[in-house]
Order: sequence, then structure tokens, then C-alpha cells
Amino acid sequence: MSDISITITDRTGKIHDVTAPTDMNMNLMELIRSYELAPEGTIGVCGGMAMCASCQIYITSPHQLPEKTDEEEAMLSEAFYVEEHSRLGCQINLEGDLNELRVTIAPEG
Repeated sequence: MSDISITITDRTGKIHDVTAPTDMNMNLMELIRSYELAPEGTIGVCGGMAMCASCQIYITSPHQLPEKTDEEEAMLSEAFYVEEHSRLGCQINLEGDLNELRVTIAPEG
């Protein structure tokens, strides 16, 4: 089993250092939900289909991530509180090269 460390700042500003498995085909939105870092029903509303932007996060570390898909771009273009480093957590798969990733969960829209 290969785990990575991720630092997540929740919507109240509290910082959480969490361990994330890279062998379970999980994404960042699912990780946030599994650690209950956002109230139930406020993140991943669409189930991770890039159709709601409720899992918007801000990447705060210099990691290189895969390019945004057209669906992710379209959803972010309609979301609130979008910043330069906004991504949808459901589109970020947990992989070994994301060790030490730092993110902040965007405010509820």
C-alpha cells in the first residue's frame, strides 16, 4: 500500500494533515468526504461527475497537475469564488506525485 500526505485547509480555516491512499482509485473530493472535512451535502453533490463545482478547491502548493478537462473548465466558468489555482477535487486523482500537496476547500457557492 502506498500512501501520500496531503494538507487540506477546510472552510473554517482549520488545517488537516491527512494520509491518502494511492492504490484505491480515489480522488481528492472523495478524500475530503472520507475525512468529513466539509459538512455532508456540501461537497461532491453531483457524485464526482464534474457537474456541480461543490468540490472546488484551491491548489496552494507548486505541484504540476494534469490539464483541466473541457468539463472541468466549463464547470469552473460557472462557479463562485473561482481563483487562478481553482480545480474540482473530483478531477484530481490521488497519485504518488501528489505527496505533500496542499489545498484549501473553496467557500460554499
